Amino acid sequence: MCRPGCTQCCVGVFAINQLDALRLQQGLAELAKTDAARAGRIRTRARASVARLAAEFPGNLKTGVLDEGPEAEERFAEFANDEVCPVLDPETGLCDLYDARPMTCRTFGPSVRSEGGLGVCELCFHGASDEQIAACEMVVDPDDLEAKLLGRVEKTRGPRGQTIVAFCVK
Repeated sequence: MCRPGCTQCCVGVFAINQLDALRLQQGLAELAKTDAARAGRIRTRARASVARLAAEFPGNLKTGVLDEGPEAEERFAEFANDEVCPVLDPETGLCDLYDARPMTCRTFGPSVRSEGGLGVCELCFHGASDEQIAACEMVVDPDDLEAKLLGRVEKTRGPRGQTIVAFCVK
């Protein structure tokens, strides 16, 4: 079901790590070289998103880093579920930083195992049985390379911890 213009997975904030943040920032910098106007529109949407979310943001507004712990996770679960991703072009329904998108975006759709079981896009698996969904399970990072890269990023650059897309590209 995934196709250009399908934006269901682009609504609602989600936590990303600093490796995802770095990818987004590098992707935005590259876009600014080739299409400054489009990069500017992303930044404008991101700043507007941060402004809308500031009053309830469950973290540090200066750094964009989310608070940690059970209470913070509970607050985040109820946070900004209707907020559209600032990287989504509202006119085309396409991701303006598709090649630099976070891991969550890269793996959304196929059945992927997480702490809560198998996560799937209900549009892609509408009417599928549990057995059919399980048969489509995808192992995202079998060699755990993302964790190794994240460790390097967190040792060599700014903030540690999770954030959201809007804070990375504002």
